[in-house]
Amino acid sequence: MKNLSLILSIISLLAVLVLAFLQVKPANTEDTSSAGGPGIIGDLRVAFINSDSVLKHYEFLKSRGEILEAKKQKVEQDYMNRAQSLQNEIAAYQRNMNNMTVGQVRAVEEDLTKKRQNLQLYEESATQELMNDQAKLNKDLYDRITAYLKKYGKEKGLHVVFKFDPTSDILYGEAALDITNDIISGLNEEYKAEQFNRFVTAANYRAASGCLHAGYRFLHGGVYCHLPGNSGFPVP
Repeated sequence: MKNLSLILSIISLLAVLVLAFLQVKPANTEDTSSAGGPGIIGDLRVAFINSDSVLKHYEFLKSRGEILEAKKQKVEQDYMNRAQSLQNEIAAYQRNMNNMTVGQVRAVEEDLTKKRQNLQLYEESATQELMNDQAKLNKDLYDRITAYLKKYGKEKGLHVVFKFDPTSDILYGEAALDITNDIISGLNEEYKAEQFNRFVTAANYRAASGCLHAGYRFLHGGVYCHLPGNSGFPVP
């Protein structure tokens, strides 16, 4: 399973790189003021974000990262259990092979060879699946951040947003140009609202299912259940 752990360690670093140089379309150029804000170079309005801080404090990444890590640990444990089971079978074969016929030896060796191949295939398949999951997370992360930056840039009249971290070409930036906290706060507010809406939708669906199961008439997006001929009552 060393290959799996090594690959996952490498791809986990990709999340740090998803905040590449980000451009925002020109918008209105009204001046705005906040704890951090745009700098003006001629007609160009610029700002920067600390990508390490965004990745560290973005709740979406924390949540999805925990799910991916739990899946990785489950896969690794499953692999270890399969590998240990195979090792036990090999050890039992080696202990008993002197008491086996030629036909029995051939059959056991063929079976063990097939099981080794299946274990290798499982490792390759699990590794690929986890890599695909990581790639999807990276894309979702990039799409979310760039979408929010475009909206934020239009509202603040920004033309360009740079990323600032140890790998970037920016060696210095005035604190007044740093919009990191604004971006973290905005991203988390959006994610919180998204989770709330998802929760409400799921709760309404459960309430509707309960009403229908009880023979009630479901109305108003899950807010009320109505008995025929009676007034509605709220669904808890």
